[in-house]
Amino acid sequence: MPAGLTPAEIERYSRQILSFGEEGQVRLKRAHIVIAGAGGLGSPVAIYLAVAGVGRLTLIDHDRVEATNLNRQVLHGDADLGRPKVESGAGRLRALNPSIQVEGRRVTITEENVADLIGQADGIVDAMDNYPVRFLLNRVAYMRGIPLFHGAVRGFHGQATTCVPGQGPCLACLFPEVPPEVVVPVVGVTPGVIGCIQATEVIKYLTGEGELLTGRLLLWDGLAGRMEEIVAAPRTGCPICGRDAPG
Repeated sequence: MPAGLTPAEIERYSRQILSFGEEGQVRLKRAHIVIAGAGGLGSPVAIYLAVAGVGRLTLIDHDRVEATNLNRQVLHGDADLGRPKVESGAGRLRALNPSIQVEGRRVTITEENVADLIGQADGIVDAMDNYPVRFLLNRVAYMRGIPLFHGAVRGFHGQATTCVPGQGPCLACLFPEVPPEVVVPVVGVTPGVIGCIQATEVIKYLTGEGELLTGRLLLWDGLAGRMEEIVAAPRTGCPICGRDAPG
């Protein structure tokens, strides 16, 4: 486990240490966060967790960078076309903050490998674009007792929540049926907004600051410039966390 902060780290993170102290910064340094997806949502999440000093990041994605990605996936640029996203993404993150550990796993998340991919991480960021994999991540997060930081986008609209086992509904409570898989429109600023919210949730969770989105689904309407939220409770009969549901 990493020791305390070095003088260089105290200087680098001095402005945020004013918010949550050196103890909070040490918690970030000691943390391991898995980011499932190195695309539109995963890009801002990874960038802001890297510059915040989260000590170990694991990027999981099986795709290569394509031209159609570049309106929103800011981890990658024209020079990365054709490269595995985890390769270009990890390189970018190491350049942003050489003091952290970044691991890229170029693999498709499946029923068979999801538990091993998550390992002993302190939290999972759901930056995926399909619900079957989201539900796999949700199940592993619940089994391991770690939070799932969920985000999803469509056009100018997005949503985010944080699922903490035993403290509120899991993702399967909120979405009891798998939505159909379709190619959705995405305006680049939307995953920027939602990804930053997800990164904020991770930082709050690790430092113990503020109030998480547990039990609340935040909805972003970029066209109206408005945020709303839906309050939710564990769902009786949920196949993942039903034992925690009332009744």
